[in-house]
Amino acid sequence: MQSTMVQTGSLIIVATAAVASCHGFVLRPHLSHNKHEYATRLGVSMTSTPSAHQLEVEEDSATSTQRTALSMTLEELSEMLGGLGRSQLAWDCLQLGVDPYYLFSPDNESSNGTSSSSKQYQYWNEYADKEALKKQVLPTPRQSQPLGSSALNKLSSLHSHCGNTIENGLATLVHISPSSDGTTKLLVRLVDGFEVETVLIPFWAQRTTKNTEKNNLGKGRTTVCISSQVGCRQGCTFCATGKMGKLRSLTTDEILVQMFFAQKVVRLSNTSKNEQVLSVVDDAGDATSTTMGTRRRVAVTPLPPITNVVFMGMGEPADNAKSVRGAINILTRNELFHLSASRVTVSTVAPTPEAFHEFKDSRCALAWSVHAVRDELRKQLVPTTMYTMDQLRQGFIDTLKQRSLRTAMIEIALIDGVNDSIREADELAAFVDEITAQVPGCNIICNLIPYNDIGGGGTASSFRKPSMERVMEFRKRLKELGVYAAVRGTRGDDESAACGQLVTSRKQTKEELGAAV
Repeated sequence: MQSTMVQTGSLIIVATAAVASCHGFVLRPHLSHNKHEYATRLGVSMTSTPSAHQLEVEEDSATSTQRTALSMTLEELSEMLGGLGRSQLAWDCLQLGVDPYYLFSPDNESSNGTSSSSKQYQYWNEYADKEALKKQVLPTPRQSQPLGSSALNKLSSLHSHCGNTIENGLATLVHISPSSDGTTKLLVRLVDGFEVETVLIPFWAQRTTKNTEKNNLGKGRTTVCISSQVGCRQGCTFCATGKMGKLRSLTTDEILVQMFFAQKVVRLSNTSKNEQVLSVVDDAGDATSTTMGTRRRVAVTPLPPITNVVFMGMGEPADNAKSVRGAINILTRNELFHLSASRVTVSTVAPTPEAFHEFKDSRCALAWSVHAVRDELRKQLVPTTMYTMDQLRQGFIDTLKQRSLRTAMIEIALIDGVNDSIREADELAAFVDEITAQVPGCNIICNLIPYNDIGGGGTASSFRKPSMERVMEFRKRLKELGVYAAVRGTRGDDESAACGQLVTSRKQTKEELGAAV
């Protein structure tokens, strides 16, 4: 077993995971599933390759459709807990990454009502001083307000399908990987053992002060990159997640729990009283062990508050549109996660022209992962493409016409010698011009993303990141043709947290590999 502890000042985060070493990486058992293995778990016949439709139905039905408090509005949760005041109290906690059940439960009770050393204390020592935590996360008028035993029992019953809790029940944060630039990757384990990655990307208003200021709140913003599926079936040749295939879609609650943990990490990163570091401790004990192993310290800068969410993590949002729409509804409610619609972006490769229509009424901005507008080249980069770019563009246009928020992004992963020439820039400009001509008031931003190496074989083995000079020539050409383009800076690539690199395995130090073996 592999255990991780993260400490910020007096707060300690502990997570334990079973691991097996493989060629310099540690791969968690559930992450080795391919579709055949998953089919075996579901009882699908192994005598022949299961059909895509069969696996689609089976794997998505395998996930519980029961809801948690995370996907409930104040009104819905009020009916469940017996009063608006109680639901407000619960959401005061949830929006900052605190499980209200842990915070308000008596100290001598665990989520299963048995142990005085509750399971939460193995993971988050912040619950050891509940009064201090209440002062930190609750508005002053509600700091002395109890949730009540009846509401606690109802909350536990609501979450009975996931161990009675959200934190360490619905999902568990099992690993935190901070990069040198502040980008922080979270590994979230779901109740069935599958894992997804979530990335926190900070942007400081004053970059030169980020390592010297004691507290960076108000000095920038953090964008959270959220996953919508375990793996992805679209198979983009430049994307690590595409190599996994699609294992299953996430529920709305499983999408929102990533925001829950992101808020927790941001909050804890700003509570260190001494050194602003995360202290990662590896332990060879079992899942209930509280004994810590050898400590290795990784410098981490306090993260600015979360202001933006992008559905650009693992998975294709359009293949899980219902759950994604549900998550957007909660994220953009003022009384819940209170994000503005313009700061939530859904990125889709557009499996079909109708894919855009799935988000016609959603409070979000749309981004289309185009990558190439010439049909044969796009097919090379996105092998699952079944429609021409003209057909897909018409679907994009039809949807934008029906939306009040008509700012949208066109995304291009620039690959050296593949799609980064002046010819591709000219084709892209003409492609965008047709959209703006048909959609009054439309504002299109081209997001140029230099390719990030994903390793491995296949087509991607020959892909290289273009030089910055070549990227800027591409951008200059678009500007000359009247198309606004921005170059996305590479963030988190030293921890495989950059665009296209998300896949649920993590790099190990030599010492860790030795311990794992």
